[in-house]
Amino acid sequence: MKKIILYTLALSFVGLTYSCKDFLEEIPRNSTYVGEFWKSDTDVSSAVAGNYALLRDAITSGNFENVPRYYLYGDGVPSTYFTIQYSGDGLEGVQTGDFSWRYTIESYGDWTKYYKTIIMSNLIIEKVSAMGNELFVNQTNPTRFKNEAIGQAYFLRALSYFMLTRTWGDVPLVLTTSSDPIAADQVGRQPKAEILAQIEKDCHEAAKLLGWTYTNQEAAKVTANKGSVYALLAHMYLWRATTTNLSSNDPIMTDVNSADTTIAALKANGGYAQVDTANYYNTFIGKSREGIFEIAASEQNLEGSTAHIATFFLRRAQIDYYNPTYSRFFVPKNYLATHYKRSIVGWIWTGTWEYRAASIGETVINDEYPDPGVVVTADMLIDSTDVRMRRNFTDVASSQPTCVKYQNVNYRAQNSAFISNNTIIFRYSDMLLLEAEIALYKNDVAKAITIINGFRTRNGSTSLIAATASKTEVMKEYVLERGKELYLEGHIYYDLIRTRQYAEFIPWLSPQRFTLGGFYWPVSQLLFKNNSFLTQTPYWIGKV
Repeated sequence: MKKIILYTLALSFVGLTYSCKDFLEEIPRNSTYVGEFWKSDTDVSSAVAGNYALLRDAITSGNFENVPRYYLYGDGVPSTYFTIQYSGDGLEGVQTGDFSWRYTIESYGDWTKYYKTIIMSNLIIEKVSAMGNELFVNQTNPTRFKNEAIGQAYFLRALSYFMLTRTWGDVPLVLTTSSDPIAADQVGRQPKAEILAQIEKDCHEAAKLLGWTYTNQEAAKVTANKGSVYALLAHMYLWRATTTNLSSNDPIMTDVNSADTTIAALKANGGYAQVDTANYYNTFIGKSREGIFEIAASEQNLEGSTAHIATFFLRRAQIDYYNPTYSRFFVPKNYLATHYKRSIVGWIWTGTWEYRAASIGETVINDEYPDPGVVVTADMLIDSTDVRMRRNFTDVASSQPTCVKYQNVNYRAQNSAFISNNTIIFRYSDMLLLEAEIALYKNDVAKAITIINGFRTRNGSTSLIAATASKTEVMKEYVLERGKELYLEGHIYYDLIRTRQYAEFIPWLSPQRFTLGGFYWPVSQLLFKNNSFLTQTPYWIGKV
């Protein structure tokens, strides 16, 4: 216990205030030992700051190539969204459904970093709850200060467990500071239903302690408030509604209804708004009106990253010294063709004149292309009027288009580029789109169409859903819309699992493998070394 807690404290106690910089530093301030630490508001602020640093370390960590796990789990698994090129670490195997390659499983099958956040959260909840308000001498409102520290710990514990259970299903449940996480007391995996119930409980505790506003605007968006909690709850309810029984396609409607009322409360009280598309990139730099919860990476405070997901996509046009034609990751052409598909309707000669949508290679005559018409190419069938298509992707005529959604590049020295885009965990547009999913579960197809078409109109797309579209058709359009709006934001894989739309976008995930929980990750064999109670993810037994 002492080893784990002291390691966590040494990594974590880094800041004295709630500034953005303090929340992200990971340099040990000292080796303060647990019994002597919890004496002042300064100690509490340092612990909370350290907890956010631990969460950042958990989601941005990866393998020896520094591919951040948050994006690999959420976006990298379906190869139809981006392609991972060979680089010696075996990650391209993930896109064929094989999570068992040595480097892959040892890095991404290891959940240890999430448990460091959880143990620190447990410690804050226990220690700060026992501290009297008289210790918070520098605070004008000691009660609020104390409540916020504890509430943020509950939120970070809930978020960590949510990320864990979406990735592995059943996971160990550690709620105290009295044991070394998992290993020392031989803690086994608990059913995902218990994990989700604990997430719900922690969120309710956090919501009681946190407000909608921030006491320090420097901490806005990059620390938790009530809106962050509600966004997490909404996702948790929909995940539980759809993955509790993998043999059924019918969601649990009580959870669907809970997600609905949670989002309604967030909309009514959060003060969030979508960013005008004229300022498109501001959302992804971070701390916009749309942001609900983000992991800060502001280069203003030297928090930028050389291992941001953007570094695997960008080329010399965005970073001076990068390869001009090659990047480790690129966007498949069929992603653009599927998600930004548009029709060109006109007169087509095939022995007789037909008025219909043209296919590639056919000559079409219409108002846009008068006599003698034009031969339709693949690029012409891309909806390039959509802001997201125009702003997110470059080199679209090449065989390897790239994503430039995150391109806030800063230089500290020559050949030293740092990406200063926050990691967006929850934002307002995500919540608005979830309302369309909820409407479909409630068989309100018309409402779902209105929401989806609203996004398309807002972004300048002309590819609207017809009012006569069926529920099945609209559900597919819904996942396409999330695939456009939330591209490279860590949601896509989980969206496809939750909505059962995985078949078309994840070729290796058969219905049989899905029912067996084969979309969950295996656990690294290294974690079994000191824990005889730990078990492998059921689908992967005998495969790793």
